[in-house]
Formats: sequence, structure tokens, C-alpha cells
Amino acid sequence: MFESLTTSLQKVFKNLRGYGKLTEKNVQDALREVRIALLEADVHYGVVKDFIARVREQCLGEAVLDSITPGQQVIKRIHDELVRLLGAERRDFDLSERPAGVLLLGLHGSGKTTTAAKLAARWKKEGRRPLLAACDLRRPAAVEQLRALGARIAVEVAEPRPGDTVPAAARRALERARQDGFDTVIFDSGGRFQIDDELVEELRALIAEVQPRNRVLVLDAAIGQESVAVAETFHRAVDLTGLILTKLDGDARGGAALSVVHVTGRPILLAGAGEKIEDLAPFHPDRMASRILGMGDIVSLVEQAEQTLDRESAVELEEKLRSDRLTLEDLLAQIRQMKKLGPLDKILEMLPGVGALPPEVRAQMRDRPGDELKRQEAILLSMTPMERRHPERIDGRRRARIARGSGTTPADVNDLLRQFDRLRKMMKQMRNQQKRLPRLPF
Repeated sequence: MFESLTTSLQKVFKNLRGYGKLTEKNVQDALREVRIALLEADVHYGVVKDFIARVREQCLGEAVLDSITPGQQVIKRIHDELVRLLGAERRDFDLSERPAGVLLLGLHGSGKTTTAAKLAARWKKEGRRPLLAACDLRRPAAVEQLRALGARIAVEVAEPRPGDTVPAAARRALERARQDGFDTVIFDSGGRFQIDDELVEELRALIAEVQPRNRVLVLDAAIGQESVAVAETFHRAVDLTGLILTKLDGDARGGAALSVVHVTGRPILLAGAGEKIEDLAPFHPDRMASRILGMGDIVSLVEQAEQTLDRESAVELEEKLRSDRLTLEDLLAQIRQMKKLGPLDKILEMLPGVGALPPEVRAQMRDRPGDELKRQEAILLSMTPMERRHPERIDGRRRARIARGSGTTPADVNDLLRQFDRLRKMMKQMRNQQKRLPRLPF
């Protein structure tokens, strides 16, 4: 989402690093380019104005202009202000009450119902016992959608009875949670295509009935500057406690993420970047700022790998590598492990320095490895288990059959087999080198 903004800022930073000595004019020129980049990213004008004013005040001091690395100092000030703009520090839900109430609200299409299921799955994994409450009585398929999502993640859903009002449905769900031992109730409220008095009154009545401590706006990050007006209106109506941004994986310019915290004074709690249940992550302002500036986010990448990759499989693979028992079955398993980390473009965003590369280079890095993994997986799946365990038995006839089954060519099959053979030889060389090394006396 922030690709164009990252590219623009990298150009500004490249020029700043080239100056051995900064002048007030250099700083003003750089900040003018930063302002243009933020406006083009659809950040609200008032937010950009305040941001640039704060950065300018800090950058024109003697500590920066007379520094040994003035360009780096300016970049640091921009980074720090960006972190501040995004909320300064990680915030979380208030789940201290039992049962804890979480009201999700927002416009039609923002992803409230899907986000409710993602939250329930997330908290269930953490050991909590959530209950989904269907309080969207206006949209015909809302209850059915929540019921289907609840069944998918094995979380119970409190459904309204015929004739229930929204407050009555919410009260019934809260009573059920208290009686049956649920520690969290997630209220999926109704939305509109635009905010109107009827929606506001409905939400206020629901809040008065169940008093949820968490009143969270689910906001589509792709709607640009309109998100500011939406967030301000909801905040005035119900006093929000936090926000969840959805669709951060889209191709919009990302201005919502850089505007809503500033205009509401409320933190972004979570960010959604995909349709899968697991595609909901804690929002860390410092990590997001680093990604926007092209500095990567290794911490989040490591955390994601720890959550998704199978540690036992990794240990088993290491043992096979040491004992020369690696097969194509293992290669297929590792490709599937890589795919669990998510789309390659998301992984690349977290790597330091990738943001500084030209857009066409980043596009090649995204597309080619991803396509290659898909092709290799298709080839491996077109093999029989025996062929994956004994690749030396794959002759010309088998290669042709595998190519037809995977939609590739015999040359593609040969390439995969050659790569696998090179990997085995390389691992054998490494083992031999380790054997020749003298053992340390401890």
C-alpha cells in the first residue's frame, strides 16, 4: 500500500545523504518534497501541514545542521515524527472486565464481520473464550455470514430472536456470555453506506444497553481522505476507544493510516492485510514507520515466522540434511512452509533496504520467486510419492508425464531436478568440511 510513498521518500533521503553540510534551504527543499509525497499518498492536508511544521522546527536547530551526519539526523527526525503521527506506541484492547465487551462499528464494506471472526480466532488461540454476537439486523446475510465464520473457527455465535431490536440482541448475547462462562463478547454491529442519524441512534442504544469498554471503528484503509471524516463522525457519536485498519494489502495510497490517529486521538489497535482468518496483526507505530521509510521490519518478520512455521519440521529437515537423507518430499514440505508466511510482497516489505530499490526491481523480486515457487510445487505434486523419494528413477518418459500434469515443460522438470541435485551436493560438501575441522577442546 505504501509503495509509492516509500519510493518518493527514498528519493528525498538519497539527496539528503549526499550533503556533507546542510543549509536551511536544503532542509526546506527536502521538506517540500516530503509534503508533496504525503499529499500524493492521500494523507489529509491538515495532518500533513502539522507534520511538516513539527519536523521543520526540529530540523532547523543547531543540533541537526551542525551535526557530523546532518542528512541522517533529518531522516531520524522524520522517522520519529512519523512514529508519533501513527500513535507513538503499541496499544491494545481493554479486556480486564469479564466478560469483556468489544463493539465493532463502521460503514458497509469495511470488513466488520470478517474482522469480528478474525478477532475471535486470535483471542481463542491466546486461550480466551470469545462469543460472537450478531447485532447487524438490517443486512439480510449478516447473521448467516457470522454463523458461517463462527463455524469455520469453532466459535459460538449468539443470534438474535425474531422481533429483537439491536439493543435486545446485544443484551441477550451479554447475558448468555455471563451464564455460559465466555470471557469476551464481540458485538458485530450494523453499518450503512454513509453515517446517518438512524445509525448513530442505533449504536448509542446498543452502547447504553451493554456498556462495552471497547468501541472500535473498523476502517477501510483504501478510502483515502474520506476516512478522516468517517473517523471524526463516529468518534463524536460514540467516543471511540480505538481503530482497526483493514485492506492494508490493497493498492490504495495509504493516507488513512497516517491521518486517523491524528484526527481522533485514538490508537490503531490492529491492521488487516488479507482475507484469511490469520491476516490480522498488532499495529506497531515504530515498525510501520520503518516500513514506510524503506527501513524494513525484521522484528515482525521473525514473529510471523515463529507463529507460522513448524519447528518440529525444521528440526527434522536439519537432521536429514546432516545425514544425506533429503528427498523431494522434503523440498515440497519446505515450499509449503514458505507459502505459510504469506505473499512474497509482504515479506519483502519487511526486509531492510528493499524499499530503496527501484520499483521495477521490487516488482521482479515479488513476481519471479513467487511464480517459481508455484511452478516448483506444481511439478512436485505431479510426481508420485515414489518419484519424490527416489528422483534418480525419473527417466525421460516420467519427465514428460510430470510436465503434462503440472502444465510445465520437460525442461522445467529438469531444472528442478538439477537444482535439487546441486543442493544435495552442496550439503555434502559442507558436511565434509565440518568433518575436517579440528574439534575444540571443550
